[in-house]
Amino acid sequence: MSFNQAQQEAVSHNEGPCLVLAGPGSGKTLTIVGRIQKLIQTYHVSPEEILVITFTKYAAVEMKNRFFSAMKGTRPAVTFGTFHGIYYGILKWAYRFGPENILSEEEKRQMLLQIVNRKEIDEFEEEDFLKEIISEIGIVKNNGLKIEEYETTICGKETFREIYREYERKRNEERKIDFDDMLLLCRDLFIKRPDILKKWQEKFRYILIDEFQDINQVQYDVIRMLAAPENNLFVVGDDDQSIYGFRGADSRLMFQFQKDFPDAKQLLLDVNYRSSKNIVKNSLKVIANNEVRFDKKIRAWKESGETLHVQEVKDPVEEASYVVEQIKKQMETGILAEEIAVLFRVHTDARAVVEALIDEKIPFQMREHLPNLYNHFIAKDIMAYFRLAMGQRERKDFLQVMNRPKRYLGRDCLPGRVVSFEEMRKFYCDKEWMQDRIDQFEWDLKMLAKMAPYAAIQYLKKKIGYDEFLREYATTKNMKAADLREVLSEIEEAAKPFQTMEEWFVHVEEYTEALKKKEQQKEQNQEGVRLMTLHASKGLEFHTVFLIEANEGRIPYQKAEKEQNVEEERRLFYVGMTRAKDYLELSFYTNPESRVMPGESRFLRMIPQALVENDAAGGAENDLQTLKKMILEERAAGESAKKPEPKEEAPQERYITHRKYGKGKVVAEDEAVLTAEFPGYGEKEFLKAFCGMEYTEGSGD
Repeated sequence: MSFNQAQQEAVSHNEGPCLVLAGPGSGKTLTIVGRIQKLIQTYHVSPEEILVITFTKYAAVEMKNRFFSAMKGTRPAVTFGTFHGIYYGILKWAYRFGPENILSEEEKRQMLLQIVNRKEIDEFEEEDFLKEIISEIGIVKNNGLKIEEYETTICGKETFREIYREYERKRNEERKIDFDDMLLLCRDLFIKRPDILKKWQEKFRYILIDEFQDINQVQYDVIRMLAAPENNLFVVGDDDQSIYGFRGADSRLMFQFQKDFPDAKQLLLDVNYRSSKNIVKNSLKVIANNEVRFDKKIRAWKESGETLHVQEVKDPVEEASYVVEQIKKQMETGILAEEIAVLFRVHTDARAVVEALIDEKIPFQMREHLPNLYNHFIAKDIMAYFRLAMGQRERKDFLQVMNRPKRYLGRDCLPGRVVSFEEMRKFYCDKEWMQDRIDQFEWDLKMLAKMAPYAAIQYLKKKIGYDEFLREYATTKNMKAADLREVLSEIEEAAKPFQTMEEWFVHVEEYTEALKKKEQQKEQNQEGVRLMTLHASKGLEFHTVFLIEANEGRIPYQKAEKEQNVEEERRLFYVGMTRAKDYLELSFYTNPESRVMPGESRFLRMIPQALVENDAAGGAENDLQTLKKMILEERAAGESAKKPEPKEEAPQERYITHRKYGKGKVVAEDEAVLTAEFPGYGEKEFLKAFCGMEYTEGSGD
């Protein structure tokens, strides 16, 4: 194996603690494997004394295979495993635990689902509710917090505490532990039984940890005990890629490591072998805005490559169309579909791109389960309204929406499987005010029948009162109204292209079927463009990356209110940018929606090298981008037109007004290009022939 200077220094580390900061594409796996090999072959450490810990089974297997390959056929007995796997092994030895004692993730989900049902809490109609409950239970346990002091973000604090306590009681009754309990039990075991701790300390004298930035407090506590007293602890990570705070990961523990091991050697793997120079340079411009981080000077191995491209579009539909067209162009140049990735912040962002890929018959893969938008109760309400408007009279559809909004209609007025408005009026024959409500219900359905799906949803929201129903529903169920508005907005956007309800229903069916097929094929090695969330992209790399919906309110996510959460969102954006090897394109849309703010993410404004002047996904604008690039390259090479003769008098300060950036100070210009600095946006470059901006002299006030 061949190593650069920094890698060689890390590989050669013998005893004592060591913190290796490893940026994206810096060869950390190569370095870890090299050090294991060095320990065995040069320092004559027994393989049985070496423990290598990763965060996923996949990473553990990959690391093990890389090590065996480096050892050229020999298979030394080094222990590779995950935190949970290693701790389970210790508990199994100490307590004779078996598989029957472990609560699977599905069992855990079902147990919590039952608890929520019994408490008549139906926020779980939101697809992520149970996942968030499970995540927060993990945060409490993984950080050793007291449930009485923990402040939940997903429901009422007393409600969450009741769910937690009931879950713990039920789990104990069944005499099972979950994966988070393994960590706590292992820590307690080592504290209560120093003799057992000593046994495992003597077994694992050299400990190596990959992705150290993802560690939580309890994991860290156990590792510190296990590594003592020799402290041969070799940890590799990148605080700039710490993106799992919602799981309890705490990148601040990397700084704590320095305090707990003041004699620790600190090394930086400072060469990015993955990405082009422009991608490295601009991603560092973004992440440098985080305050809590190790300062790193990362350089790229590759040449500059293509300039980052930022594309402005009208809405998600236009964004999807643009991205798919660019994917086709990439594939026409010989780039394999598998080398192209579309990244997004949350699953719902992928809907428009998935539909466009299906329409263009471009194969694609989804790394994660993609929730079906049309399974949400809001979508089911709209479908029921549409079916009734189309003349269907199924009782189940009436039951779905007859009191959404509240009409005070009772189930008893619907005696059969098929319902008629005349029968409903007969049931309420002695209540004139109810007759009026039924008349209005029937009239509204007749109006909906005349409309295209998008217009029908607008009528449903405003005229029928579905907007008000959602607000009341959110209040009653202790939910965030914004979350429900986001779902409704997504359904609205999806409905825009269709002229009739029949067309829309066909689309829903085709989309649902396509998702089912993709879910069935997920475990197979399928060809196609990769679609995944930013979180799922961690550890992967692609020739081409499209990072979509880079809008304020989405990136950073609207729920990231605290500064530490914004910093994690910035790290997530940085991870997405650094998945790209050669080509990176970021896009945002300008039409206002309830779920995001119109306009680009604040993170995009931190990229001074990006080309950001596209106003739409059109050919003329693309030509403008090409022209600008050519002029800038010529100027940089000293081939631009001669500068005008300097004036005898010192020129006054000049300002320009841009429709997007506001008023900015002119800091440089020649015959072709003008550079101006805008408050909050930094320096921007424009082609003078096309910028079309107003100049002012003197004060910028």
